[in-house]
Amino acid sequence: MIKVTIDGIVTEVPEGTTILQAARQIGGEIVPPAMCYYSTLKNSGGKCRACLVKVAAGSAKDPRPMPKLVPSCITMAQDGMVVENITNPSVLETRKGVVEFLLLNHPLDCPICDQAGECDLQNFAYEHGMSKTRYEEERRTFEPIDIGDKIKLHMNRCILCYRCTYVADQLTDNRVHGVLNRGDHAEISTYIEKAIDNDYSGNMIDVCPVGALTDKTFRFKSRVWFTKPLDAHRDCPKCSGKVVLWTKGEDVLRVTARKDQYGEVKEFICNECRYDHKDMKHWVVEGPRHIDRGSVIAQNHYEKIDLLKLKQDVERQLKFQAGKQLDANNTLSA
Repeated sequence: MIKVTIDGIVTEVPEGTTILQAARQIGGEIVPPAMCYYSTLKNSGGKCRACLVKVAAGSAKDPRPMPKLVPSCITMAQDGMVVENITNPSVLETRKGVVEFLLLNHPLDCPICDQAGECDLQNFAYEHGMSKTRYEEERRTFEPIDIGDKIKLHMNRCILCYRCTYVADQLTDNRVHGVLNRGDHAEISTYIEKAIDNDYSGNMIDVCPVGALTDKTFRFKSRVWFTKPLDAHRDCPKCSGKVVLWTKGEDVLRVTARKDQYGEVKEFICNECRYDHKDMKHWVVEGPRHIDRGSVIAQNHYEKIDLLKLKQDVERQLKFQAGKQLDANNTLSA
């Protein structure tokens, strides 16, 4: 085990843990945002630069700071490492630049995008972005296309995080899509005359952090905050069968895999569960899905309060604030 200090909070993690994973072990506000990293997908991370942090001390053996900001998702933590995330002004300023680059070609179509309300880029831009853009050139544009019988691709919204290609590589053995061309001409597309039809293709929609890949069976049916998410399961021979039912009354509008607090799927589901069982009688409903209070999906969403979890969240927040105050006092003393 090694000890790492992130924004004044010390945590102990196994050797081989990345800075981002160490921050997630602490939780709260100090966790860097991630647009391309996905813990359940091998080789993901290191592309969007959203998770850049400052390493103020490399390790106990070599306490020199790293000269540049480093991506926390692929940088291994060292014993005695000191990391600055939200306490470092240069990190926060850099994130504004990262948001600006991600939005250079991204259309402002949140009012009509099915991903609105559960979009990682929307949250990232709200927390770190600017109110206006300096970009004056013409944005690149693509026509929406069908890359499968149930998947619509809006390449205008894509940020080239590569998550969908990793899902296809690691869940199936017949990937037929990928990143074509280079530079500002790069785009996600299928190979000539190919359509995505494997049994786990719907997971591409779940891992997409923006509205580039959408479910054609759910498009324009309802805003996500008007639906009621329910945890449910069924006996499925192909996958775990553990899903979230997005319902309106007794109607199941869509079925998705369950995501953790960082928006990552731990157990991928098959297309049969996703598309072929949109009837409440096919499922064993476990209860309301827990939704973070800061999410717009929490509107009109009621569930029993987990007092233990609430106490842990408050204690973590108080510990974080105490660490910030200690840093401020040390700075003034110096």
